[in-house]
Amino acid sequence: MTAVDVQRLTPAVADHTRDPFRAPTVEVLAPPQPGDLLDTRTAHGLFEQIGCATAEGLYTYQLPLSQRASARTAVLDQPVTMFSSYGYLGLNGHPRVDAAAQAAVARYGTTPGGVRLLTGTLQLHQELETELARFLGTGSASTYASGYDANLAAIASLFGPRDHVLLDQYAHRSLADAAVLSGARTERFRHNDLARLEARLADLTSEGPARILVVVDGVYSMEGDLAPLPELVALKQRYGAFLLLDESHAFGAIGATGRGTCEATGVDPRDVDLITGSLAKAVPSSGGFVAGSAALQVFLQHGSAPYVFSGALSPANSAAILETLRVVDDEPGHLRRLHENTGRLVRLLTDLGLDLPPGSGSSPVVPLLLGDSRRTQQWAAWLLEFGIATSAVLHPAVPHGRGRLRLCATAAHTEADFALLEAGLRACLAREALA
Repeated sequence: MTAVDVQRLTPAVADHTRDPFRAPTVEVLAPPQPGDLLDTRTAHGLFEQIGCATAEGLYTYQLPLSQRASARTAVLDQPVTMFSSYGYLGLNGHPRVDAAAQAAVARYGTTPGGVRLLTGTLQLHQELETELARFLGTGSASTYASGYDANLAAIASLFGPRDHVLLDQYAHRSLADAAVLSGARTERFRHNDLARLEARLADLTSEGPARILVVVDGVYSMEGDLAPLPELVALKQRYGAFLLLDESHAFGAIGATGRGTCEATGVDPRDVDLITGSLAKAVPSSGGFVAGSAALQVFLQHGSAPYVFSGALSPANSAAILETLRVVDDEPGHLRRLHENTGRLVRLLTDLGLDLPPGSGSSPVVPLLLGDSRRTQQWAAWLLEFGIATSAVLHPAVPHGRGRLRLCATAAHTEADFALLEAGLRACLAREALA
């Protein structure tokens, strides 16, 4: 293992872990008074949790980056190595992507000036959507301001109170919110449990014709495992259901050429009714998409609220996405390094005897399971002292007792980065042993 130097937190970073809010933390987190706007069970619980973390200097959320988000960045001017970044391909700052965004601003300005249906469609948007559909292997694609908006558009515009939505237990929050917004009768099924899902499909279809949407993530953002897509396609075809696949953490990151879960599992994308995703993870930009048939896109462009009533994707973001798709094809080394570093991260954690969920290594998301919420926050704080930024994920984002550091491999991580991570994790284990 390469020798590494432990750094002390700068006063600014140390202050953030104890007092991260602009107003005094003690005042901000005072229990809401009866009848106040924030006098809710959720607010009381959150304030108590945040208060416990700040009291012990364990608040490692919202760390303000003072440099470009990458594998090596800075928090309040203190250098850190980032091991929880969504930037899977390490392309933030790629010269071609930066140049494309700058050229788009020079040509189109900083805003499209409206919503897509009315005055906000740019020629650049149409070029991007054509390339996105080609990349995904679908008939067509539409873009949105965020992946959240894309999921709202896909579900809420197509399904209603007479329909059924069956969501995987760990499907992203935006998918669940979209199902609620649609008014459809919504149920969860146990994570990746095909038998439970089939039993429910059989029950619903035995009652007569029904519109049923099955909703899954390609890569689950808190588990890092993949949906069993070939089997899901077979089930939806057998029972006449529809299938939505959210590719936010798969797009650009898995599959031999980065095409995502369909490529990784050998499924024809045209056998999936709705493919959605974020353009702010492997792609160094912001936005979201819905892909499917050409007829679907015509409908969404006129019948989905986020397309009709929300501002269009900015010129800079659109150009960055478009150029990234070309870079992924032209420079396959980024994806190759990502896959190599994913394997390296899994081996490192396994060799240290740490707890990983089943399926780790099938995607760049590699959760380190720590269980107790305080332990999870403590490890994140200890790692920050080593100059390593990680995301401590607690309930309600994950079940009680399943706290974790959501570690992510990227193409930009180096041997020195992994040596630092190993040293930091060994230090965490040693400090626990002394406690």
